[in-house]
Amino acid sequence: MSDEELKRDRTRRARVASPTGIARHGRLPRSRAWATVLAAIGVSLSVVLVATTAVAGIAVYQFASGVGDKAVDINDGEAAPIPEIGAYEGGFNILVVGSDEYHDRDSVLNDVNMLVHVSADQTSAVAVSFPRDMVVPFPGCVNPKTGKTWGVGTGLPINNALYYGGLPCVVNVVENFTGLDIQYAGMIGFDGVANLATAVGGVQVCLTRAIHDKASGIQLEAGTHYLSGWDALAFLRTRKGVGDGSDLSRIASQQAFLSSLMRKLKSEETLTNVGKLLGLANVARDNMTLSTELSQPATMVAMAKALSRIPMDRITFVQYPGSLGGTGIYEGRVQPDKTRGTQLMDAIRADQAIGVEEPGDGSGTEVDPNAPTPGEPDPSASPSDAPLPDKVVISGVKGQTAADQTCTRGNG
Repeated sequence: MSDEELKRDRTRRARVASPTGIARHGRLPRSRAWATVLAAIGVSLSVVLVATTAVAGIAVYQFASGVGDKAVDINDGEAAPIPEIGAYEGGFNILVVGSDEYHDRDSVLNDVNMLVHVSADQTSAVAVSFPRDMVVPFPGCVNPKTGKTWGVGTGLPINNALYYGGLPCVVNVVENFTGLDIQYAGMIGFDGVANLATAVGGVQVCLTRAIHDKASGIQLEAGTHYLSGWDALAFLRTRKGVGDGSDLSRIASQQAFLSSLMRKLKSEETLTNVGKLLGLANVARDNMTLSTELSQPATMVAMAKALSRIPMDRITFVQYPGSLGGTGIYEGRVQPDKTRGTQLMDAIRADQAIGVEEPGDGSGTEVDPNAPTPGEPDPSASPSDAPLPDKVVISGVKGQTAADQTCTRGNG
């Protein structure tokens, strides 16, 4: 399939109508809603955007016209009002989906599913990664080939949703599972991840042990590396080369990458630099499928400003808690820990900042031995003028903040 045919096929699937009759729970206020391309890697990338009020005229027009043709309705026609430039009220949830779409793929799965919540007061954010093999209930999705509703009441790996109903189906499955309303969504494929990794100028990663993985095509020795393009993609895709070889270890490794990326964007003031943001936004425009409201420049501007103000130690990446070794429908899959998962979703719904017991998961990642000693100031952290609320730490929920410096533990 040619590149042009691949793009047309991707656009066709993205336009699948949203399933009807799906219950939505825990809605957030839709007034003056805002957001942006929080790209994230399909293996996972993060934070990409158009910038401030200075971004105007022909540049904004070209961006908007470029993403408009691919925009997807995920809100059943209940569109959120487009905010004024820089306006903000209330919190929001955005689902970032990484598809495994590529030239030689017969089917397309949502192998990365990351739900991002930003608090209403703009002092914290949390990104929850759902393992691709986690078995969850399906509320029903419209099959793009037959037009019939499929999967009602069944328990299936979450990464089936994209194949059976496009981006709207992924949104509905995650909403049904978490009880949270998702106002915005963005999706990116393999080629887009490689292009975005190059656009940000590469990301620094460290390895405490080497990675040797023929499946993803990555060979890296222990130490520090700067990865961009397809090398970054291979690092984010590798499963057998990280930790215990499970998808849970891979998620931890991806979170280490994202944390490093966030520190890079913050330290280089990318989130407040119009030129840099516009360049990244143009790459995102050509490589992402966005929900309708997320494709609006004014919406993107507001989110970029909000993200630039959140301290690094208040941006937390966590895994939805789950385990391997189950039986029945969970055999060979990830079984969700509903008790801890409910605690996590309740904390997010209450707009509480999320913390972790310790950085990393002890398998795919561990604390960087060269990181600043605890208690020393983190040069990438943002000062706060007022005391911030304490974080909620849920025992057994693993992850790290963007300020935590961790290294991937390879298989070598």
